[in-house]
Amino acid sequence: MSERYEFVDIGATGGGAVRTAFANQIAYCRSSDAPVTARIVAALATLLDKPVTEFARRMAEWQGAPLADALPLRAAGGLHALHLADAAPELAPIYANAEDINDAAIVAGVVARHEEALLPWLDGPPQTNEAGRSSNFIAAMLWLAERGLPARFDCLEIGSSAGINLMLDRYHYDLGGVQVGPQPGAIAFTPEWRGGHPPQLPIEIAGLKGCDVAPVDLTDQAQAMRLKAYIWPEHAIRFARMEAAIAAAHEQKPNLVRATAADFVEAELRKPQAAGTTRVLMHSIVWQYVPEDQQMRVTTAMEEAGAEATAERPLAWIALEANRTAHVHELVVRHWPGGEAGHTLARSHPHGAWVEWLG
Repeated sequence: MSERYEFVDIGATGGGAVRTAFANQIAYCRSSDAPVTARIVAALATLLDKPVTEFARRMAEWQGAPLADALPLRAAGGLHALHLADAAPELAPIYANAEDINDAAIVAGVVARHEEALLPWLDGPPQTNEAGRSSNFIAAMLWLAERGLPARFDCLEIGSSAGINLMLDRYHYDLGGVQVGPQPGAIAFTPEWRGGHPPQLPIEIAGLKGCDVAPVDLTDQAQAMRLKAYIWPEHAIRFARMEAAIAAAHEQKPNLVRATAADFVEAELRKPQAAGTTRVLMHSIVWQYVPEDQQMRVTTAMEEAGAEATAERPLAWIALEANRTAHVHELVVRHWPGGEAGHTLARSHPHGAWVEWLG
């Protein structure tokens, strides 16, 4: 099995696509400083050749598109949940990144003994909410304000998961020395900043509302634990941020509704927009999971609304998504009127560890 991260058809199906999805995920984890997660995914991949459990058979005979469905991360999330609950102590050496152990044998044994608990993890996509991505959203809003758009932003997010980025107005940001948000903030972000910095301008968040097809309630302990299982164990800072986000949600829940991306965007764009406010659609590491027909509907809705936008009621689209040709995550912004072409403002670590500003 190749272990080089490469561009592949995200919609591919079949046994070959399953193996490619696992190989790409292994390579991606290694390139993202996640060696433990890479080991878990690699051990899971060994189950594909001779599947002897229902869990392994479901993976090997996956009916959908395994890369688009994030199949390797669904399975890895289930194992991580067992580890976090101390239900499978034999996994501990792998999660401690110990050497000279048989990862494949350990994982095969755990799958055989805990199949009933693991099977439901294959039923839905991983929820990978990450507060660190909000630094990109804030930097993009600063750039939009410098371009002359009203610095009062009414934000709409698709793929919000638990709505952690819908609380971005409660966080503090140090963006290459540019300070934004309350001090000290529910969470403080100081990503490694490369290149120039965004403009230092006052901005206001007028509204934050998001959607998800399977929203997570951070105030529910079981749902919060499930979200933690999708955090890669190497990234300790993300667990600390998750705890802070849970505490913030207990103070005031984010405005999050159950809806598809297309239904949500179409409905929200039909609502009146206040003068002197920039309406923003934003999303991060979610577009690849949105079905193609919904991508088209969202794009059409935004472009039609953009055609009606005015200087007093502009529209912007902020996206932090994977460029699968260049193998980087890019912050791309479109705005209307007068800025229909996309502007690539930054390259960014998928969890917000660093930002390379191009804007």
